[in-house]
Amino acid sequence: MSFSEFFYRYFIEPIKYNQGYNIVNTLVYAIILGIAVLLLYKMLKRMGIKVNEKFFVALMPYIILGPLMRSMTDIGLLPRTYLTVSPGGYFVIAGFAIASLFAVWRHCRDERLYPIYRDFGWVLVAGLLFIMVINWDKVSVRWVFFKYFIPSLLIAESFIWLLSKKFELVRNNRVLYYTHFYDATTTFVGIQFFGFWEQHVLARTLMDLFGTPAVMYLEKLVIITLVVYVLDRLMADEDPELINFIKLTVFILGFGPGTRNLLITLLR
Repeated sequence: MSFSEFFYRYFIEPIKYNQGYNIVNTLVYAIILGIAVLLLYKMLKRMGIKVNEKFFVALMPYIILGPLMRSMTDIGLLPRTYLTVSPGGYFVIAGFAIASLFAVWRHCRDERLYPIYRDFGWVLVAGLLFIMVINWDKVSVRWVFFKYFIPSLLIAESFIWLLSKKFELVRNNRVLYYTHFYDATTTFVGIQFFGFWEQHVLARTLMDLFGTPAVMYLEKLVIITLVVYVLDRLMADEDPELINFIKLTVFILGFGPGTRNLLITLLR
């Protein structure tokens, strides 16, 4: 198999035919993500931008932008291309976020940077919402979704609340646990009650093995616990801002897909 055939089979076909992820592209995307996180962190350090609560709030509209664009593509309000579905769509949004941050930073290097950067992101979100509003006649809302989603979410998040009372590691990282159990709930409800399917290869394998999408909760619990254990215990002497940036990335990896799942299940 030539390189072009290999690339087409494992990277182009899954997007073209909506086949989901496979072990090859999953590993490659994970490596790319790891490299990107380190490069972005170094860029922020050089720009003098601290990874703190102000930065998180300013970044929030860009975090919302990704799942909003992807869900609008899935329900037919945006054209389906390599740049509007995963992973291309997330590269596009990341490009917007980085370019916007750099442009604002070039003209404003004090505390005003954060609200200006945030507001520009909300303008982009508003643009997508405008497209949705003017095409609302093409969209229907599956209100019954909440009948399954709300009880499932309450049970899942209550479980995390109970764990946080007993385990310090969970308590100190409860936002990450809450976020990823939100993601697990959107996946569980979409597959269990509405006939959707899982795109990620590890989750698909576990669902086939256990015979239920509820295994997503176990997967999330194990993975997030391993991640925060490494960050909080084994990397305790590392730069705190690097740890915060990695945790921010973990938050995005839960909130983004979870919100996308919620929107494509709710809207059709």
